[in-house]
Amino acid sequence: MLQRWMRVRYFLAFWLFVLSGVAFLDRTNISIAGLQISTEYGLGNQRLGWIFSAFLIGYAGFQLPAGWLSARFGPRRVLTLGVMSWGVATVLTALLPTKIPYAVVLLIGIRFVLGAGESVIYPAANQFVARWVPVQERGFINGLIFAGVGAGSGLTPPMLTWLITHHGWRAAFWFSAIVGFIVGAIWWKTSRDTPEEHPAMTAEELVEIRDGLSFGTPPVQETKSSKTKISWRAIFHRRDLPALMIGYFSFGYVAWIFFSWFFLYMAQVRGFDLKSSARYAMLPFLSMTFFCLLGGMLSDRLTARYGLRVGRCWLASVALVLTAVFLVLGSQVHSPQLAGLILAGGAGALYLSQSSFWSVSVDIAGGSSGVFSSMVNTGGQLGGAVTASLTPWIAQRYGWTTSFAIASILAVIGAICWTTVHPERPLLSETVVEEHVFAK
Repeated sequence: MLQRWMRVRYFLAFWLFVLSGVAFLDRTNISIAGLQISTEYGLGNQRLGWIFSAFLIGYAGFQLPAGWLSARFGPRRVLTLGVMSWGVATVLTALLPTKIPYAVVLLIGIRFVLGAGESVIYPAANQFVARWVPVQERGFINGLIFAGVGAGSGLTPPMLTWLITHHGWRAAFWFSAIVGFIVGAIWWKTSRDTPEEHPAMTAEELVEIRDGLSFGTPPVQETKSSKTKISWRAIFHRRDLPALMIGYFSFGYVAWIFFSWFFLYMAQVRGFDLKSSARYAMLPFLSMTFFCLLGGMLSDRLTARYGLRVGRCWLASVALVLTAVFLVLGSQVHSPQLAGLILAGGAGALYLSQSSFWSVSVDIAGGSSGVFSSMVNTGGQLGGAVTASLTPWIAQRYGWTTSFAIASILAVIGAICWTTVHPERPLLSETVVEEHVFAK
């Protein structure tokens, strides 16, 4: 059993989990330091929301280029350069002087650059999954990669709170940057773009990967000339692509309430002090980590037993309905402690569906999954950008219960979108499309 798990693809998937955690360390550190940064630069929640949104706009705006770059140059180089850019942007934040004019504009610009740099991580990871991971393992591997979201975000509140309390908010950003540089260097050293290129690859594992890259259809053999060709026509003809983008918009809207505002919600609305807020702010992210892994394993098991529609689509749809229920209940209970627990359950239910969004992108698009998933992810990040600025506006005028109610409505819309997705109908390559048209 131990020998079974001593596979190159599992180590690289684990390191993508680590990179995912660091990515969310870099993107959520500003929400933990938000109170101190807001006070130091005289921002207020509305301007802080603009800064949160700037990251997501940069992230969403560069998704398609990130997907194309990942397919064209491979996940190794693209992800390494991306991680190094995160570190530079985080260092620039730490170096920003206290009394500098137009601090809000500079912070918006730096966060935009950080978002553009981080845009590569999941399209590149999805390209890795398409090239390295058999169909029967994609749910779990994607669950593992995105469990890094919960792990990074969950460890962030207590760790960065301690740094901020003892050394100031800038120390938290220096720490984030140094960790990023280290894990990026390790990814460059240990990864390769394809299994065939890796020096530690065994013949046994290579056969496992090659034989498992399809589900019920013969695997497409990529030649040197066709390896990076993108099936643009086939991608834009997918009727379920808009449904996935809308569904992931809903997912991103809900998720970024936790990433951007949950810490401040627990402090300002539920009345917790800084340390208690940090402890309770961990709960949604720990829940995300556990349920993301669980969702990935369930997806693989249901897929093996009932097919891709049940394993990917119906699992995600049910998870999003459960998310809506938890959000409504958690926002209305009077006990702050109980509210924190129920809302954490909502975050966990949401992340039961996370693996499905990314696994289905590979199931549908295959070698074009970097581009296809980047389009889906654009929807998610636009949802996050909207919630980062809209949520405090709604809360200020209509209350936090209304903010969570709107998020629950969007979760239900996402659940409906999943009923129209068909991963059992894979994307045709450009070559196949042309042959089909020519045959007619």
